[in-house]
Amino acid sequence: MKIRYINGNRLFHAVLAGGNAVIEDRDYLNKINVFPVPDADTGTNLASTMRAIAEKAKAFPSVQPTMESIADAAIAGARGNSGLIFAQFLYGLSREMRDDIQLTTRAFGESVRKAARHAYKAMLKPVEGTMLTVIKEWADDVYDHCMHISDFSELLPRSLKAAEESLRRTPEKLAVLARAGVVDAGARGFFDFIQGVADFIGRGNLRALARFRKAIPDVDAAVPAHTSAEGLEQRWCAEALIAGENLDPDVIRNVAASFGESVIVAGSGTRVRIHCHTDRPAEMFYKIKDFGSVIDIKADDMLRQYEAAHQRLGDIALVTDSSCDLPQDVLDAHQVHVIPYHVVFGESLFLDKVTLTPEKFYEMLETSPVMPKSSQPTPKAVQDMLSFLTTHYASVVVWTISEKLSGLNAMFQTAAGEYPPGKVSVFNSRQLSASLGLIVLRTAEALRGGASTAEIEAAAPDWVKKTRIWVDVRTLEYMVRGGRVSPLKGLLAKVLNIKPIVTLDAEGKAAAAGKSFSRSGNMKKIVSLIGREADRGKVWKYGLVHARSRDRAEEYASRLRGRLGREPAYIVDISPVIGVHNGIGAVGIAMMMK
Repeated sequence: MKIRYINGNRLFHAVLAGGNAVIEDRDYLNKINVFPVPDADTGTNLASTMRAIAEKAKAFPSVQPTMESIADAAIAGARGNSGLIFAQFLYGLSREMRDDIQLTTRAFGESVRKAARHAYKAMLKPVEGTMLTVIKEWADDVYDHCMHISDFSELLPRSLKAAEESLRRTPEKLAVLARAGVVDAGARGFFDFIQGVADFIGRGNLRALARFRKAIPDVDAAVPAHTSAEGLEQRWCAEALIAGENLDPDVIRNVAASFGESVIVAGSGTRVRIHCHTDRPAEMFYKIKDFGSVIDIKADDMLRQYEAAHQRLGDIALVTDSSCDLPQDVLDAHQVHVIPYHVVFGESLFLDKVTLTPEKFYEMLETSPVMPKSSQPTPKAVQDMLSFLTTHYASVVVWTISEKLSGLNAMFQTAAGEYPPGKVSVFNSRQLSASLGLIVLRTAEALRGGASTAEIEAAAPDWVKKTRIWVDVRTLEYMVRGGRVSPLKGLLAKVLNIKPIVTLDAEGKAAAAGKSFSRSGNMKKIVSLIGREADRGKVWKYGLVHARSRDRAEEYASRLRGRLGREPAYIVDISPVIGVHNGIGAVGIAMMMK
């Protein structure tokens, strides 16, 4: 049967069929993935992009609004290099298709040829021998024959031959493919897509596609991580979706390129998705927030993932959350895996201490009239982290912030329930910030000393019991703004010049440890409290944290050095997720007894 035109509904289902073909081939695509980084995720990333289309796109009578809906869904859900390039190709199609009820082969040929140019624009430095090459050569073949072939059921199968030949020759253009004896995975994914489209146009089954859409495979179930040494010149693989008005992908692409490499930017004037490998994700996203709202974000620590796969310090992985305040060099020395909290500042989403440093956070907190908010990582992020770590380690030990302050511990407990007993051990620290840091540090040192998971489990309650924190809060203003203290209490404290001292009780809930009418009074009381605590036994270590108050933290350290007779283990900034509530000027002192 001849197919002389495609309407919006047929186009929509043809794209679904193409996506289905990619999802079915995702394991093979992962297997042959060697470029740009051999991290075995091209199939999963493309499948995730196809899944986003199937879940969010809608069909309309005309082809252009249908294509626009498909492109929007692809950009919103695109992941990885190939996903973004493919999304940009679909975006190009949505821009180049005329708003007709029916699409002829001639109009289709003209559209795909122009859309190929959009795909090239997604990359700062296009590379031949990849998906880009197959898109271009396939589109050229469609265009060359669309003038004299008016039947889609003849034009599309014919064009597959050109695409297959282009795919076959990708190793001739990319030496890394030739050495591995494979074709490019992204290019193969695009070939799968157009083959699925052509098969549907020729003999498609709408009922089968409807069933597929109702039961889309959970392609995100096991997200491959970055475990190759190639591409490790930059530590972070960052991706984000930016929403706004009059966005200029070219300008955003150039900004991203100044912070890293492997830059791909796809999208329109209202939504742009960005991918970049960078050592400076916080600087990049601080700059990018000025273009629009960052509404979706992720940043994979490629260094830590590589270490987990190839340079493990031991057989037990140590995990904590970003409310744990330890110096980065200590976390790196012990290969601690950190899952970041989310911090929402205005319209933009940040990852605590990854895309938002304490320095920039407190700068924004001081000048912005908007009160930031925090939220725990998603269940998916927790599941992905445990899935990855249990693949490479014999067992996993997790220390979280107090369960009385966040639901993260419960989230980890739920995720751990999916594994055999002993595989993932989750502990409630009943602490946060510097005191959680001390517990994590003690665990790390025990693991480096050869401790087993059972020995950590046996020691954990004692470590929690022997750890305390005292926080010298400069003002209740931020607790009032965040809703943790009533405006009346805040006003009274301000009028009476009350400076509270906050601690955590035995259950891990915030509690008052005292108050003064001056900050010097607070310091005197806290040093006295710590001194009395230290007199009851032997101090293992103590550490200090501060929110833009380094001088005050140093003064505390000086007094405690004299009182305890030892140097602090560290002095670091309070993480933004804690600073949201304590505000600028706060200083915390944590101590663990032997």
